Amino acid sequence: MKAAMDKLSLDPAEGQGGLHVAIIMDGNGRWAAERGLPRSEGHRQGVEALRRTVDASRDLGLTHLTLYSFSSENWSRPKQEINDLFGLLRRFVRRDLADLHKNGVKIRVIGTRTGLDQDLLRMIDDAVELTKDNTTLNLTIAFNYGSRDEIARAAQRIAEDVAGGSIAASDISPELFNSYLDTAGLPDPDLLIRTSGELRLSNFLLWQLAYSEFVFVDVYWPDFSRETLEAAITEYQRRQRRFGGTTARSAG
Repeated sequence: MKAAMDKLSLDPAEGQGGLHVAIIMDGNGRWAAERGLPRSEGHRQGVEALRRTVDASRDLGLTHLTLYSFSSENWSRPKQEINDLFGLLRRFVRRDLADLHKNGVKIRVIGTRTGLDQDLLRMIDDAVELTKDNTTLNLTIAFNYGSRDEIARAAQRIAEDVAGGSIAASDISPELFNSYLDTAGLPDPDLLIRTSGELRLSNFLLWQLAYSEFVFVDVYWPDFSRETLEAAITEYQRRQRRFGGTTARSAG
């Protein structure tokens, strides 16, 4: 395992301190449909894949893992499916929080709180508070999240602060804007993985993914495994990252 962890470490010159992988977890419904199962079963198996991925990320030495679990556009799905998804989140937190905390996982949830039940918000807040000092793996869950909404909310807060005199319009820079986003304080993802073979971002981390490497895999999320994660990271390590410049830097 030491060799694997060494292999996945980034060049310290990049200033990231480790690898940040973001994943669009896609394909639960199609996985279920191809097996003649209800969509709810696909979501249940998706939670199992989430558990495997968190464990694999810790084992491989990732420092940050960000998962797109429920988008702000998902409210258009049937009410029963939304209830199933929220129920799975509740069960995941109740079942896994103690182990995540014991294993040093720090939980962060990004997105808007609008429309969420109070008991779910309390559960999220308790998980964040319990794990706030953990350092092994930073697990960020994008829940009730949409990147355009995040950017608009950040712009609104900046406008309010300019109007209130706490900052000047001339102070606005990419660095300042970044500090108003839900992900403030997190490094940008080095690698984005999307499952199910779809080739789009679906309103996920549009600002933060500006210089990330993308790997799209033809695997539905319930079938995502440690081997799939390792293969995506191996592909990432073959890339030459330029960050807008002309000099290539190895991703590995």
